[in-house]
Amino acid sequence: MPELAPFGREAAVLHPERGIPGVGDSSIGGPLLWPADEPWPRCPVREEDGPDDYPAMVPVAQIHARDVPGPWWPDGTDVLQVLWCPIEHWDPPVGQADVSPVVELRWRRAAGLSDAPLADSPEPSERYEDEYLPEPCVFSVEHLTDFPYREELPSELQPTLKQLVKDTGPDGKDVITRVAGWKLGGWPTWHLNHPYPHACEICGKRMTLLITIASDDVTGIVVGRWGDLRILTCPTDHTHPFIADLH
Repeated sequence: MPELAPFGREAAVLHPERGIPGVGDSSIGGPLLWPADEPWPRCPVREEDGPDDYPAMVPVAQIHARDVPGPWWPDGTDVLQVLWCPIEHWDPPVGQADVSPVVELRWRRAAGLSDAPLADSPEPSERYEDEYLPEPCVFSVEHLTDFPYREELPSELQPTLKQLVKDTGPDGKDVITRVAGWKLGGWPTWHLNHPYPHACEICGKRMTLLITIASDDVTGIVVGRWGDLRILTCPTDHTHPFIADLH
């Protein structure tokens, strides 16, 4: 279906496998390269009646450009680190998803970062939730072209795509658009509600998908009702505030 070509986006699906990643490896739930002089991040939401005023974040993913090259790397960066507070927040800060962990992103250059885990990185709060503490995993990478859910495509393309999905997918399952699972780039999945575009609060540009954190048995992560936590960023400037969207 050549009419789909203009809507394709490069994506990299991450297939996690339990492992023992090192501090310099790309990983899910593994240790992070961290500047020796930079404080470990803490959740901006105060923990009411808890043992910690502001709970420590925990590593969710560390991804190196050498392992997952693609158009999602801002100039001057080659490491993406994702952390979150492993406590469910019902009143999160602006831009964060309801009833989910509060997320933080760090873009870095690997050169000059410490190659040893911080000795004083804090333990997670005693009130952490198991499904928000990922099991240490390595991952393999599958590069592909991802396409939007058909409701996001022009109406004249939808009948042909619907028939193509029916003809090619097992039991009519859509294996062509909005590929599910852990991935960098591509298009968001929409399986609970209709597509909803987000605009950057600084420049108004439509935000694009940076990374999908998917519920799965391998990492042990469960977000929402076995859903996805998607991080969307501004395509013009990665320093503009991101949005965490739970679906």
